[in-house]
This record gives sequence, C-alpha cells and structure tokens, in this order.
Amino acid sequence: GVRINTIMQTCFFGISGVLPRDEAIAAIKEAIKKTYGKRGEAVVQKNYAAVDAALANLYRVEVMEQATSEIEMPPVVPPEAPEFVQTVTATIMARKGDSLPVSALPIDGTYPSGTTQWEKRNIALEIPVWEPDICIQCAKCALACPHAAIRFKIYDEALLADAPPTFKSAKARGKEYAGMVATIQTAPEDCTGCGLCVEACPVKDKTEPKRKAINLAPQIPLRATERENYEFFLGLPEFDRTQVKIDTVKGSQLLRPLFEYSGACAGCGETPYVKLITQLFGDRMLISNATGCSSIYGGNLPTTPYTIDENGRGPTWSNSLFEDNAEFGFGFRLTIDKQTEYARELVDSLRGAIGDELADDLLNAEQVTEADIAAQRARVAAMKEKLADLDTPEATQLKSLADMLVKRSVWILGGDGWAYDIGYGGLDHVLASGRNVNVLVLDTQVYSNTGGQMSKATPRAAVAKFAAGGKPMPKKDLGMIYMTYGNVYVAQVAMGARDTQTVKAFVEAESYDGPSLIIAYSHCIAHGINLRYGFDQQQLAVDSGAWVLYRYDPRRAEQGLNPLQLDSKAPKVPVKDYAYNETRFKMLTQSKPEEAARLLALMQRDVNERWRMYEQLASLDYSA
Repeated sequence: GVRINTIMQTCFFGISGVLPRDEAIAAIKEAIKKTYGKRGEAVVQKNYAAVDAALANLYRVEVMEQATSEIEMPPVVPPEAPEFVQTVTATIMARKGDSLPVSALPIDGTYPSGTTQWEKRNIALEIPVWEPDICIQCAKCALACPHAAIRFKIYDEALLADAPPTFKSAKARGKEYAGMVATIQTAPEDCTGCGLCVEACPVKDKTEPKRKAINLAPQIPLRATERENYEFFLGLPEFDRTQVKIDTVKGSQLLRPLFEYSGACAGCGETPYVKLITQLFGDRMLISNATGCSSIYGGNLPTTPYTIDENGRGPTWSNSLFEDNAEFGFGFRLTIDKQTEYARELVDSLRGAIGDELADDLLNAEQVTEADIAAQRARVAAMKEKLADLDTPEATQLKSLADMLVKRSVWILGGDGWAYDIGYGGLDHVLASGRNVNVLVLDTQVYSNTGGQMSKATPRAAVAKFAAGGKPMPKKDLGMIYMTYGNVYVAQVAMGARDTQTVKAFVEAESYDGPSLIIAYSHCIAHGINLRYGFDQQQLAVDSGAWVLYRYDPRRAEQGLNPLQLDSKAPKVPVKDYAYNETRFKMLTQSKPEEAARLLALMQRDVNERWRMYEQLASLDYSA
C-alpha cells in the first residue's frame, strides 16, 4: 500500500555503499521474512517485489548549481481564510507553532470550528468522477465517503446559469423533485482517494461493466477545473431540511455534513457514522467524545472538522478522558435539562410580555420532525423580539436561555476500548439512569488508536496485542446486556451491509425519549484489510453471522409488539469466508495452524449460538 519503509530502506542501501549492495538486499529480505512471515507468504512476496522494484527504478538526479524553477511555494492557507486561521492555525500547520506567543492563543482554550476546509491536503492520486448519464442518484457514494469529500445536492435548474463550463448536473430523480436538477460533486483537494465510494456504488454501465456511476481518475489533470466546480457547488443553496425524508439514505445525504475533511485514515470505517449524525442532528447536537481515534481526528490541533451550517449552527464538541466520557456527556444532559426547565418557568412567569398564545405554543410544542424544530426556532425568535426592550432580571435571564427551548441532542461518542472496557462502568451508570442520551460506539473490535491491543470487543480467534495466540474468549455482547434493561433503545448496525437500516436506527435512537445505544461495525486498518473494500467486508461480517443487525425499541413493547427486530437474515456463508479475508485472523494460520483451526471452529460455534439466541428472542409474542 502506501507504506514506504521497505522501499526507502532499499534505496538507502542501494546508493549509500555502507554495505555491498547484494549483501544489504539479502539482509533486507531476510528481515522481511522474519517480520512478515507470520502474515502469510503473499505479504512476504509483495515486500520482496517492492524491494526489487525499488532497485529497478533507482535513477540519478543531477542537482544544478542554480535553481531555475519559477514555481513559488503557495501560502499554507488561502487568502480568504479568517484572520485567526491565517495567523495562528496556519503557523501550526506549517510546523512553526513554537514561534507563536501565548497571547496569540485563545484564552479559554476553545478553537474555531470548520478549519479543516482550509488545509487542502491534495493527497489523492485519483479522485472520484461522477457519470450523470447512468447515475440513479441513490447517494450511497456520499453516505460512504469517510471525509465528506463527495456531496449531493438537488436544486433549481435556473441556478446553473453561472455554472463553470465543466460543471455536471442531471435531471433530479423522484416525483418530489420535479423540475429540479441534481449534482454529485467531489472536493478534489480534500478527497483522500480511498475508493470506498466506487465500491459502494451499485450501478454498472450495461455496455461497459467496468464503468460505474462514479469512478476514479487521476487527480492532477482534474484539480483546477474540479476546484472551480466544487466552489460553485458549495454556493448552491442547501435543500430545505423540513422537506427531506431524513430517515432514508438519499434524504439524509441532501443534508449538509457538519463533520468534514478529517485527518482520519483514508477509507476509515468510523467517520461515515460520525458524519451521518452531524447531517441528521448536527445543528442542535452536543458531543462528548472519549479519547481514541475519534478524538484525534475529531479535534486534534491545528484544525477541527466539526463545522457550522449557513445559519451558524453546528455541533458543540469536547473530548473527555477514556474512563469518564459517559459521565461527561451525562453532565451535558443534566445541564440542558435544568436550563430548559428554568427557561420554561421563565416563559410562564413572563406571559404578560410574551403573550398567552405564544407562551402556550412554546411550552407545548412537539419537537419530533425537522418541521417541528424549525417551527420552535421561529417561536423562540418571535419571543426574543418581544423581550428585546424588556430589561427586568427575569427577561434578561430568559433571553440568555431562550435557545434551550429548542430540543438538544446529546451524543456520547467513542470506540470499543472505551465502551466495552475502560469506560464500561460509567457507560452502564449513564444508560441505567433513564435520561435522554444517545451513545454511539464505533466498534473496530480492537484498541485502534493505541496500537492494536485486544479489547473485549475483539472476536474469538483474532490476533492482537495481548492476544498473540488468538483471542481465546468470544466477543462481549454489549447490545444484549442493555436489551435486558428493557428501557434502552439498542441497535447494531453496519453501513456497508444495510445502509437503510443504519439511517433508520440513528433517527429512531435520537427520537426515543430515553437512553439509546448504537453499536456500529467500523472496519479498520488494524484488521489487515484494504480499506477500499471495507464495506464488502462489512457485508461478509453480516452474511456470516459474525455481526448481527437488529433494532431493539422499547416503544414497540408498549404497543404489544416484540421490541426486537432482526434486520439481517440467517448466516449464509461460513465464518471463515469473513475471517480469513483479514490478516488479524489469517496470520494465526501461519504461526499456529492447529490452534487457528481450533479457534475458528469455536468462533463458528459462537456465531451459530448467538444467532439462534437472537432468532428466538425476536420470535417471542408480546401481544398477551
């Protein structure tokens, strides 16, 4: 892949003369065999090929006495970036942060959001190119994109009057979009070239099967024109949130992502879920983030991927410790509830100034749909106008708390190391509280950020640090634990297997007035796979039964229905077809083949038993 240590080491010994070339290359290959042998002969041979190719392509570059190039280093950030970004963020990006005086830094430790948009990393060798003539506008490519570098919009055709000459559009599909046009657009300088979008695309050209509705093409020839196209695209109006079916894949992708261009791995399995929650609820959400990968790509200096919409609204984000993140987010909920309670008391006491009708509407408003939220925001704005010239202590306090009358969405976010292990006690306390919090567990089944240590989410037979001989115990079933509480909404999702189920689960969880838990399968570089095919691996995980899709909604029990809905079918492929696509399982077949076979048999038994248990629970009759 993109790892170059073997190649650069070969180049060094090939030209330095420190050792005779043949002797050095033989030693390198011996080290490769020792280091990667346990991962299989194919991995060893790929590294051997890298060594041979490096030697074959070495050539001498003569250094001229005087530089003749007229190319100048571009500025770190474009001139239209805000002043803080120009003076502080850009200095840190240029690795000159030590030169900044303390006085330049924010005194309260808060940094402006939405600053990843100024980085323009240009790291992709190839970028997605849209083919509007065969596209069905399912928006799966936009949903899958880990970096929000593919966007989808539907808009009035008249807006194309000033479009750049290479800007693409097509007639919008769907009767609700009659007379409108659609565009799927790539951000060329923010794309990482992972290719996940291409694999997620379900469309193939019937006359040329290799051609899909979105395909990779070299970035450099497209950079200038696509930069112009993307700038024009961003200027097009966002679709009216109140008119979107947000519980569908297509509808959700018409909403602007408020998490964009993060520094996560190319093809990351976590970030599509994070992006999705910001599209659905980001204009009113607060995030408590456990330490881990999601805290590094979520708020690592110098830039921040969480951003704001055209109205200046966006997620409020803060990182807490590994062990207390759930309690930290619980504090958000308690604070919001108390502030909302006080704001409601003040509305009641100030009826004379507000008016009985508006006061009643503010206090009794349903806030379920996007239209409901917009209507409540309009009422709050009207109330602020009525209170603008009123200077009593109560009015001043209500003006400062008025926005708390609009529903807030609290999300507690982290990986499996936090939720299954180190933060489990706090998570249990918070979910058992019955308060309205939403928990998203980005389950990579391993401690990804700290080097690949085993967690209780690691499946049996997988190799990880502290499980070099394959994990001997089965994966902890976090979802089953919380279904036993009876009042916690629980869902297990895998975007690459059932994207519609994923979107529905997020919407249902947030609408539930109580604790909710979503466990999301997140493919990871630590699994030993090509992340381009991460969604394919998610599909195999579900097809083999290694990952069961379900939704447990306590509201259904109140209606005499079984709260557990199985969203995946009975396993149809053996678990080895899933497991042995990944180095974390396959490497044990090289070092301890008999133990690998034994553990795989036990893993298959785990899968069979777990499926039968879920199938039985989902068939129970709740009508009596």
